[in-house]
Amino acid sequence: MVNNKELLERFLRYVKIDTQSKEDETVQPSTAKQKDLARILFAELKDLSADPFFDEEYGYVYASLPGSEPALGFVAHMDTAPAASGTGVNPRIVENYDGGKIILNNHSEAGTSPVILDPDYFPELHSHIGEDLIVTDGTTLLGADDKAGVAEIMNLFEFYANHPEIPHRRLCLAFTPDEEVGRGTEHFDTDRFGAKEAYTVDGGKMGEIEYECFNAASAVIKISGTSVHPGDAKNKMVNAAALAVECHSMLPQAETPEHTEGYEGFYMLGEINGSCEEAYLKYIIRDHDREKFEKRKAFMQTITDYMNRKYGEYFTLTLNDQYYNMADLMKDHLHLIENAKKALKELGVNASVIPIRGGTDGAKLTYMGVPCPNLCTGGYNFHGRYEYASVQEMEICAEMLIKLAQ
Repeated sequence: MVNNKELLERFLRYVKIDTQSKEDETVQPSTAKQKDLARILFAELKDLSADPFFDEEYGYVYASLPGSEPALGFVAHMDTAPAASGTGVNPRIVENYDGGKIILNNHSEAGTSPVILDPDYFPELHSHIGEDLIVTDGTTLLGADDKAGVAEIMNLFEFYANHPEIPHRRLCLAFTPDEEVGRGTEHFDTDRFGAKEAYTVDGGKMGEIEYECFNAASAVIKISGTSVHPGDAKNKMVNAAALAVECHSMLPQAETPEHTEGYEGFYMLGEINGSCEEAYLKYIIRDHDREKFEKRKAFMQTITDYMNRKYGEYFTLTLNDQYYNMADLMKDHLHLIENAKKALKELGVNASVIPIRGGTDGAKLTYMGVPCPNLCTGGYNFHGRYEYASVQEMEICAEMLIKLAQ
């Protein structure tokens, strides 16, 4: 049922459009270039007579196709992560992958070492032998997160626009900006969207279905120091940069992303900068368990209070909750999970229901009254230059959406 050539061509078109979002912006979308893809999608949906709407102010795209009630929605995000460049994405296809190393680039931007997608380091590659893999040129991310999802949803709409004789539910879509910076639903219009239940198509590995996510918060510790000439600094200087290092060392070293998996939570230092005069520590805090999540935030406050007692009132902590685990609210909507499992089974894929070690727009949408678990897309190694996608897995994911619509 999937037009495999068109699905691939769509994806390759979309990833070449730079839609990288930006942290710490007050406007939405955080980068105007996200609207470049939004306008293209709006035009393509208009050609499909899918009744599209483009929110010029905030960058959202909505569309719908008539069908039986209740409506079913699909959501994907247009932006790519700030963690790696999305400018000049140059994808290529490794046909019939043989299981060996894939040289992405002979010279990295940082030096002369080649950039290699190595199965010894990325063992998931062993499961793709014989498949066609879409990879980067080693200088940017690919953008499968989440342009694979965008392409698969567009394929869904194209299929039913061209086959109105096939019975299906009324279909609604939304393409969002700024998901990667935690603001994908900030101005989401649930009435405009039109569906009371939906899926985000924003996962990775084939067969994975997710409806448990982290509780998430950001934490910023600001240290205000006192800069004095080092030759006359005794009992005068307060070195904010040095205090930042001491402050960070008080967090448990084993509770970081590189040492945790499954349901284990973590603290992640995402950015540290400063000088003697002033320093910042920027963290994300994650835990699936709400009680443990609250304890983690409280521990950050405990550290800040301790450092203030030890050195004086130089430390300020700012905590902001970002999203919450949608698992509790999904308990009354598990038919969405069962339907996805059934669709995958019909396609010969064994589904696995796993917790998301991250977040999606679906987490916030669930709290906004639209239960929204997450589906796989066939993409891997998101947010970096080692990102890749499997053509065959994307095709299966696209077929899954077509089945879900029925």
